[in-house]
Amino acid sequence: MTLRTLDLCTGGGGEALGIEQAGFATAGAVEIDPVACRTLRHNRPDWQVIEADLRDVDGSRFVGVDLVAAGVPCPPFSIAGKQLGHEDERDLFPQALDIIEAARPQAVILENVRNFAADKFAPYRRNLVASLRALGYECAAGVVYSSDFGVPQLRPRYILVALRPHHMERFVWPGPQKQPPTVGEALLPLMAAGGWPHARVWAARANSIAPTLVGGSKKHGGPDLGPTRARKAWRELGVDGLGIANAPPDADFPREALPRLTLPMVARLQGFPEDWAFAGTKTAVYRQIGNALPPPVARAFGIAIAEAIADTRVPTAHSRRSATALQPSLFGTQVCFAQDATGAAGASTRE
Repeated sequence: MTLRTLDLCTGGGGEALGIEQAGFATAGAVEIDPVACRTLRHNRPDWQVIEADLRDVDGSRFVGVDLVAAGVPCPPFSIAGKQLGHEDERDLFPQALDIIEAARPQAVILENVRNFAADKFAPYRRNLVASLRALGYECAAGVVYSSDFGVPQLRPRYILVALRPHHMERFVWPGPQKQPPTVGEALLPLMAAGGWPHARVWAARANSIAPTLVGGSKKHGGPDLGPTRARKAWRELGVDGLGIANAPPDADFPREALPRLTLPMVARLQGFPEDWAFAGTKTAVYRQIGNALPPPVARAFGIAIAEAIADTRVPTAHSRRSATALQPSLFGTQVCFAQDATGAAGASTRE
């Protein structure tokens, strides 16, 4: 039987696409931005795309879905913002909880920026977990790095998984999947597509993964690669981070000049497949890409949840540790825990 998911704050579709790749059918995708809704409808005409404020969504319409996944807005918790948390009008965790309570899924995924794991938000996390436990879920959470899932950028994300207790016994937190390509390896074909004869020289210089893409918001941010610190890191990779190009460098582009990334290049660095098309202006498309959960990360967690729900793993001491060892990160004042390949938990210290 095919598992079904309801995706909230879907944006450009990164999380929903990855969970679909894990074998789930998308019963609904809720997104308030009309341009992002155009993206979703173009790529997946069979999805029920609900163009609405999360506050206006009746979760009881989706009773019977197996998973509710939500990437609620990050600005209330982002280090780039004012970090107002529950005082920010864009905090939609309460609305997501209302929908979860009404839909009563077997599993929940909530994701946000790494800074949601900061000491400042420890009380908020405790309240969030207490609310989920009151609804009958057990929780596991931690900071994961997109590069551990084959994505060519660091992109740390806070992820919380909630499952019914009998499913949590079988849940195994996804560990590193595969080595990511460097920026040069990932983008060489696109960088050479305009006939630039020095693309291979550039690719050899771009010999590490990318810094985290910054999507911005409607209040702040445009089509560039982030603040000064991020642009410096891009410059070390041979990329001009002050804007997004309309086309790759052509045959006359100087060897020593720094090319800018195009939107297809940014999408590739975010783990989107080449056939996923985005609607809107350059700024609108960049925000959809830059604010997305990379599909390979969502796919890994979707697979782990599907296996737990379908009881395809035999519960062992290892799998029980995998699910529960991460829980102290929700309550302590230290950085969230990330699981190593053996199933143990340790403090995540990567920048």
